[in-house]
Amino acid sequence: MLRIVLFTETFVPKVDGIVTTVSQTIKQLKSLGHEVLIFSADGGIDEFAQCRVVGIKSNAFPFYPELRLSLPRASIRQTIAAFQPDLIHVVEPALLGIAGLYYAGGPHGGGLRLPLVVSYHTDLPKYLRYYRLGFLERYVWQILRVRHNRGTVNLATSMTMVRELEQHGISRVALWPGGVDGDRFDPQRTSGLCAAMRARLTDGHPDCTLLLYVGRLSAEKEIERLKPILQAIPTARLALVGGGPHQKALAEHFAGLPVHMAGFLHGDELAAAYAASDMFIMPSRTETLGLVVLEAMASGLPVVAARAGGIPEMIENGVSGFLFDDESQAIGAIESLLASPAKSEAMGKHARERATQQSWRVATARLLEHYRTACATQHIEPSPAPAPAHTTLRARTKNSAKSAIMFAIRKLLP
Repeated sequence: MLRIVLFTETFVPKVDGIVTTVSQTIKQLKSLGHEVLIFSADGGIDEFAQCRVVGIKSNAFPFYPELRLSLPRASIRQTIAAFQPDLIHVVEPALLGIAGLYYAGGPHGGGLRLPLVVSYHTDLPKYLRYYRLGFLERYVWQILRVRHNRGTVNLATSMTMVRELEQHGISRVALWPGGVDGDRFDPQRTSGLCAAMRARLTDGHPDCTLLLYVGRLSAEKEIERLKPILQAIPTARLALVGGGPHQKALAEHFAGLPVHMAGFLHGDELAAAYAASDMFIMPSRTETLGLVVLEAMASGLPVVAARAGGIPEMIENGVSGFLFDDESQAIGAIESLLASPAKSEAMGKHARERATQQSWRVATARLLEHYRTACATQHIEPSPAPAPAHTTLRARTKNSAKSAIMFAIRKLLP
């Protein structure tokens, strides 16, 4: 059995795809007999799925207040050493994850001589374009290269993202797709809740066509693209499930249209929201995978989604859903489903069959393979080999700068 230290910048009680992936993975690892120690921003909990959670004091990120960021602290080393892990897994390293990068990986196993797995879940460079920060994209990739190339194994959630990381100079990249809870997201299981949920999401108009979106309400999700679709299909109503920094702007954008903003839903209520809807629509072109798409498919919903990111790897166009490049294609796909209820039902069945093949148990089994690969391939030395002597002024200056940086890091993370 493995002992795993997991660093995650975002964790419960926050709700998003990364939190879903991390929490489901921890539950699966624990059920299989593995031990997990979790470092995250302080969320008011000290245990999750019978695993210890070390919460680190955090502050809200100015551009995205729902996201809280933590700085590493010196006590992390002692806590990790006492746990005696086999490896460290860093999810989306930003600030707190730097500690994981320091203590593991690299050419010698880092400060604690451990294998390092780093996973990539958010297309952050592309997100910058939606916040008028696109000019920073190439610099972000430079940072990502430095961080990920310390990894013994780097993981991405779709082959599209595997290729993108490799194209930007990141090495040792492997596939780790997410999963779905096919028991929870089962249209039969929540059928008794559907009538009330449908009335709620349609604002008392259950006979209308109900389109569903689940996810963050943020600029990079491009939810504004749904407005012309609603305008073209007067019988349709849209339910937005989730929250985020773009919520007020979206309320203004959709003013006067039949849009219900449901806020966050959890557990059986979320499963019922899927099951009560007619189809799921995903306009985002920045999804590294799109776990909500898998949840919708497991719920037996036809999915109409942007042909971008990792989404096309989940949907067989015209069989388990429709992919679109522009709003006119989305409108055509929805109208074809409305014109043929039998086609819509068959597509929903295909979608569920496809999604339920991708359980969290299957996803975790693949992750464990990557963990074992990391343990088998990480080169460990008692101490890093000394750097060769340099004689040029430029080389001495560069070496001095590196020494100053390492001194500062060791003061923070002794």
